[in-house]
Amino acid sequence: MAPSRGGFERATIRRVAAVAGVSPSTVSRTFSHPHLLRPSTVERVSSVAAELGYVPDGSAQALTTGRRGVIGLVVPDIANAFFPPLIRAAQTAAERAGLSTIIGDGNEDGTKEAAMVSRLRGQTDGVILASSRAPEAVLRSLHEVTRLVLVNRDLAGVPRVLIDSAPGMRACVGLLAGLGHTRIAYVNGPATSWSNGERLAAIEDACREHDIVLTTLQARLPDHRGGRAAAAEVLELGVTAAIAFDDVLGQGLLAGLAERGVRVPEQFSLTACDDTVSATTYPPMTTVGCPVREAGEAAVELLVEALGGVDEERVRRLPADMVVRGTTGPVPA
Repeated sequence: MAPSRGGFERATIRRVAAVAGVSPSTVSRTFSHPHLLRPSTVERVSSVAAELGYVPDGSAQALTTGRRGVIGLVVPDIANAFFPPLIRAAQTAAERAGLSTIIGDGNEDGTKEAAMVSRLRGQTDGVILASSRAPEAVLRSLHEVTRLVLVNRDLAGVPRVLIDSAPGMRACVGLLAGLGHTRIAYVNGPATSWSNGERLAAIEDACREHDIVLTTLQARLPDHRGGRAAAAEVLELGVTAAIAFDDVLGQGLLAGLAERGVRVPEQFSLTACDDTVSATTYPPMTTVGCPVREAGEAAVELLVEALGGVDEERVRRLPADMVVRGTTGPVPA
């Protein structure tokens, strides 16, 4: 580029179009409606734009297209190991679609979560809401005023991505039954969690099928501290195995058992769900592997479809399977 008084000439849309061998309108669509173009075209134009240092004018785009080129992603706890992979996958998928992402943390509070979505409404083209803790009526109200996609919340009429962990949880019960366990405990996650309800229902069904006595512990936040505190309660029940709502609770429970001198799996068996940190615990934890990254990508795809005018209901169901590792063994003699 020819130098100017400021140092270098600012790259223009026409310059990008000339180098990429496309029209200026194609360059514009690359950053405003990439889903309307071939992926190879989007990749070529984006590469040329990056090489030339071209930055689209977001304000001008919003005026001409009615779009801001930004989506929101709200999770209940950004520190929970389940959500960072989902966030990263969603951001990557959004970038491929020419979109930026604003991340929000609902702090396991449905009211704060809904307020955050309302604020994002004025800054984004739509919002992905993961593992929502808000009541159904609130979610329907939000859906009426903004493009909304849910992850792990089954709400008819709203586009959603659902990780089906129920078969994996039933498989965990079957594994424990085959190892001779007849009394097990389930460490509940948040009472407002759709996933917790699905997992508990699957475990109850499987326990009835295998004639296992199930005891459920009170709902708690899915964090390491909650899992460690649950260890004392679990041992008081006289059970020989436990299933934790997620890997983070399971990791805490494993630590709590170790603090009390209980050897896993020789004296006690443990399974969890999500497969986020279970491979790095000691011993590595038996769990249900959930396709978290795929869920993030699918949520962005559904939102892009909605922004493109697809109005009919969309539902993506992703299977989750048991992963056997080192925390499950035969019932102690």
